[in-house]
Amino acid sequence: MAADTAWTLVLGGITAASHHPGEMAANTAWVLVCAALVMFMVPGLALFYGGMVGTKNVLNMLNMNLYCLGIIPILWAVLGFGFATGDWSFPLFGNFDAVLLNGVEGVAANREFVFAMTFAVITPALISGAVAGRMKFTAWAIFVPVWSFLVYSPVVYWVYGDNGWIRELPALDFAGGTAIHINAGAAALALVMVLGPRQRWPRDVDFPHSLPLVLLGAGILWFGWFGFNAGSALAADGVAAHAFLTTFLAAAAGMGAWMVVETFKNGKPTALGMASGIVAGLVAITPAAGHVGAMASILIGALAGVVCFLAIGLKLRYKYDDSLDVVGVHMFGGIVGGVLIGFLADSGAIEGGDFLNGVFFGGGELLLNQIISILAVMAYSFVVTYAISWVLNATMGLRVSADDESSGLDQSLHAETAYNN
Repeated sequence: MAADTAWTLVLGGITAASHHPGEMAANTAWVLVCAALVMFMVPGLALFYGGMVGTKNVLNMLNMNLYCLGIIPILWAVLGFGFATGDWSFPLFGNFDAVLLNGVEGVAANREFVFAMTFAVITPALISGAVAGRMKFTAWAIFVPVWSFLVYSPVVYWVYGDNGWIRELPALDFAGGTAIHINAGAAALALVMVLGPRQRWPRDVDFPHSLPLVLLGAGILWFGWFGFNAGSALAADGVAAHAFLTTFLAAAAGMGAWMVVETFKNGKPTALGMASGIVAGLVAITPAAGHVGAMASILIGALAGVVCFLAIGLKLRYKYDDSLDVVGVHMFGGIVGGVLIGFLADSGAIEGGDFLNGVFFGGGELLLNQIISILAVMAYSFVVTYAISWVLNATMGLRVSADDESSGLDQSLHAETAYNN
């Protein structure tokens, strides 16, 4: 295991790989299965988001996620992976050696590429929930690849690249809490600020049309998240098993904590709240899964459930229409996990742990590093996403017409309906 992160985007090898043929085969099988699990999270996310919108926008939500699954692998192979990798002494982005998959040869390099590609796919898909019901699909089709190249790839290099500056601090992000969830959450905030709120928001908006779909999507996400986190060990070893355990515990704790605070505030727990609590716990444990002990993971999940529940109310106070609470769950959940690493990181709890300890385990440096990395990613993602969104809005327009929004995006943008009544 690397000293400061589980997986590194260094062309030509994986730090956790063994040279023993049997172990190499087992590790390769494990990583490829985990990559398939992460890929399966995309339709799970589509169902999760699709169930939360009204019947007239279901297919649009599914299509926005499916589009990421189609366009990002091509971009990642042609350009994105090269921009996110490179063994050189520059701290901000890769050296393009792997453009057009140049040099991506052999078992280790190919499995590294495939696993990283699935993360590149799901990250912009997370943003789609924030703009549900009002963004042009053509604008989304341009936004996704541009954002992935200009925002996602550089941030991945900062966090996981051989000489990325966040990796060199060092700050810890086991499986993408900063690079993926905080990154996508900050981007979602910028995009909705340019896009503007839905008509009649917040007084009169569609309620979730299918809570069973939401729960099914949440279950698929939970299932796939084991590949997301445990797979980030890049080996079928004790680190992977530990990350699997902490992921399970944090998700359960997130659900329980959300139920408690929701019952205390509103009198009753809800199915939507339970699903949201699961996702909040999963988001928060993502950066910490291989860096904290099992009991610490319960604390992280529980705090995420409470904080994210409270955070979703901020959109009403500050007047930004985050349709499906991407900012409240993913950005704030990622912040909870990233900051708590600074307190709870425990190298003694992890097999072969070789990283800085948190404050509660005798470390003092890590907490500041975590905060610096979180603030930097939030600022970069917000500013660049705002610029991308502003340019798109000024040139082609981001929003559908008022009539299209009222009639629903399924029919107006896709000439289809999810349900034939």
